[in-house]
Amino acid sequence: MRKGEFPDGTRVLRAKIDMASPNLNMRDPVMYRILHAEHHRTGDKWCIYPMYDYAHGQSDSLEKVTHSMCSLEFADHQPLYNWFIEQLGIFPSQQIEFDRLSLTYTMMSKRNLRRLVEEGRVTGWDDPRMPTLCGLRRRGYTPEAIRNFVTAAGVSRTNGIVELEMLEHFVREDLNRRAPRVMAVLRPLKVVIDNYPENQVEEMDAVNNPEDAGAGTRKVPFSRVLYIEQEDFREHPPKQYFRLSPGREVRLRYGYFVTCTGAVKNDKGEVVEVHCTYDPATRGGNSPPDGRKVKSTIHWVSEAHAIDAEVRVYGKLFTKENPSEVKEGQDFTANLAPNSLEVISHAKVEPSLANAASGQRCQFERLGYFCVDPDSKPGKPVFNRTAALKDTWAKVEKKQGQKA
Repeated sequence: MRKGEFPDGTRVLRAKIDMASPNLNMRDPVMYRILHAEHHRTGDKWCIYPMYDYAHGQSDSLEKVTHSMCSLEFADHQPLYNWFIEQLGIFPSQQIEFDRLSLTYTMMSKRNLRRLVEEGRVTGWDDPRMPTLCGLRRRGYTPEAIRNFVTAAGVSRTNGIVELEMLEHFVREDLNRRAPRVMAVLRPLKVVIDNYPENQVEEMDAVNNPEDAGAGTRKVPFSRVLYIEQEDFREHPPKQYFRLSPGREVRLRYGYFVTCTGAVKNDKGEVVEVHCTYDPATRGGNSPPDGRKVKSTIHWVSEAHAIDAEVRVYGKLFTKENPSEVKEGQDFTANLAPNSLEVISHAKVEPSLANAASGQRCQFERLGYFCVDPDSKPGKPVFNRTAALKDTWAKVEKKQGQKA
């Protein structure tokens, strides 16, 4: 076998143990098989290679691994692991099995993840939808959030699956403390404040992080023409909708109280511009002299100072909690979500983000946590959504839709 006299698959070297063993792994297992293949280190010098069970304990022993941690499917292999170590008289590493980490709506098998990459179903190993470390890093997950999640999930010997929402909880918790707040509008709707001076620009003081008193403040330009989210205006507001609508007053974050006076529509009947008036006495966090209050505060970006940005909104990669559950004749790719990535090409962000560094994390106020992608260019940042914030109105709207 060593001399290369036999073709692949014609000979094997087996350990003589016990063919009557109740453990199939102990029934004279194969130690070496013939494989005429090019090795990245030894070239074609070797044509025999060890089986995993034979090499496992030796590798651990050579590296002086005291505890070899394996997933539960290797529990039946432990007697063979120990037998080879004893017969060879080498350093006695100890194999310990535990439940492998599994997440809902996530494929953890490296073999299947490789298929996703090779078949072009994702952009690569660092695609932010992938559960790889480089994918999680590109999406904006912090090491602390991952460690906290793994600690909370714990170790057991029972096969189970952890909800993806638990991982998202820990990244929100961590980024809430460390991520600076900024303002960005993903789906812009123009707002014109008719009674605001046309050429005036004010700098509003904005808090960088309310969870960190030492994070300080920044200046955000405010002008007569702004952008707000399309979702923050409704011409005919449903019940419990307190954002901007005709005749309703809201606060612009760090800015003024504004009241909607009307809207401009295009030929399709779509609202393309909203007109408002503002109350100069309500600048910043000031309350009006008459003590009136508003029920909603919305974010904005000044049109003249806004930076164009691309925003990539990532959803779940699979439609089923367990992607491996498929019908006969299908494989896990049948459960791939068709719309797991939405690319928003013309988002507007505040000027402080014009040259944000790759990997920089921040919270878009009221929208979620985002991370600057390596695809960013000077003056044209690209952001990946790490995790969304909880949207109270979205829940209300969904409930109303179900009732209807």
